[in-house]
Amino acid sequence: MKKTIVAVVGRPNVGKSTLFNALCGENLSIVEDTPGVTRDRIYADCEWQNHQFTLIDTGGIEPESGDVILRQMREQAQIAIETADVIIFMVDVRTGLVDADYTVADMLRKSKKPVVLCVNKVDSFKKQMNDVYEFYNLGMGEPIPVSSSGRLGIGDLLDEIVKYFKEGDTAEEEDERPRIAVVGRPNVGKSSIINKLLGENRLIVSDIAGTTRDAVDTTVVHNGEEYVFIDTAGLRRKSKIKEDIERYSIIRTVAAIDRCNIAVIVIDATQGVGEQDTKIAGIAHERGKGAILLVNKWDAVEDKDDKTIYKFTEELRQKFAFMPYADIMFVSALTGQRLVKLYDEIDKVRQNQTLRVPTGVLNEILTEATAMHEPPQDKGKRLRLFYVTQVGVEPPTFVIFVNDRELFHFSYQRYIENRFREAFGFAGTPVHFIIRERKDKDA
Repeated sequence: MKKTIVAVVGRPNVGKSTLFNALCGENLSIVEDTPGVTRDRIYADCEWQNHQFTLIDTGGIEPESGDVILRQMREQAQIAIETADVIIFMVDVRTGLVDADYTVADMLRKSKKPVVLCVNKVDSFKKQMNDVYEFYNLGMGEPIPVSSSGRLGIGDLLDEIVKYFKEGDTAEEEDERPRIAVVGRPNVGKSSIINKLLGENRLIVSDIAGTTRDAVDTTVVHNGEEYVFIDTAGLRRKSKIKEDIERYSIIRTVAAIDRCNIAVIVIDATQGVGEQDTKIAGIAHERGKGAILLVNKWDAVEDKDDKTIYKFTEELRQKFAFMPYADIMFVSALTGQRLVKLYDEIDKVRQNQTLRVPTGVLNEILTEATAMHEPPQDKGKRLRLFYVTQVGVEPPTFVIFVNDRELFHFSYQRYIENRFREAFGFAGTPVHFIIRERKDKDA
């Protein structure tokens, strides 16, 4: 199910990063008193009263600034506004209402998105409420007073935010068609791949990185089966600084991956694997999505010999060591080389991520695994694995009952996962384990 996306926006130095850290409970953003220190948009998954959402921290909007960094931050915030379902508009009670706040408010009104007005740095609700009321002049509804640093008013703010959440996209949930997000760095050929699969140029393709403005859902029919491809958006053409384009595109990637069953991570064969590639793959892995590593522009690699593909594969396996389950394909969107085989790979991943294994069979494999490799022990106490059962799909999720969760080390969990993969496949999908304690007498 698609997660609601909430963006925190406002002019620089009003405390957006401090609020972000307060809401997600971790210090993920750099917090300083110098305007413009939040250079990277950072996102985190949050939960409030059983409502799950993705929170985006943005750089400050300085509407009239000619400063390069602030101008780039304004573009970054604009993309967050376009992508978000709900926007937290943050202002500063200490500086009061300024012209830039009115300009940001106008920008938010044009977005036609739900906006929650958050007045930060209210350290005393009793003394500062008259100053809070001044922000009614923005015409953005009731101002919610908070102190991000003091963690005051955070619950009231979250209550207001979740009022705007839609209870799931039922149409999307009932849609049985595979949803495939084509993700990757700008200009690796994502739109070209979908166009080749379609057999027509329905998506804009250009050598200028980031010309895909919005995420586009495209239905493709192959052998009588329908597949929905989500083309992730880049940036508008005017942003030509490569680093910024890559940084800004991450949040749209997050939004697309949330909506998909399978992420096709496109890598440019002529450029090799970059840090951004592993970041994008990490997002899919963390969210439990199926994954395929698709190396595009293989036809453009010069001086290939019979060892080139093996060397490239080895590099991919090293860089993507956290997802050894993902199959690798070498294709060319330009010529269509091997691209049609992507459908077979999607079908395989889809089958594996929805596979249900009978409990009896699971426990047979678990018993064999523990007999072949004895569970670890610590201070004379040995780990005992009593029972395993599957509790979910997409990704396949298993509950293992043990005598002591602390003894179930990561290395042994990896061993159990590998035994399950040998027995049942699960190619293309992560596998999740939930470890529960149960005493010997209860087992």
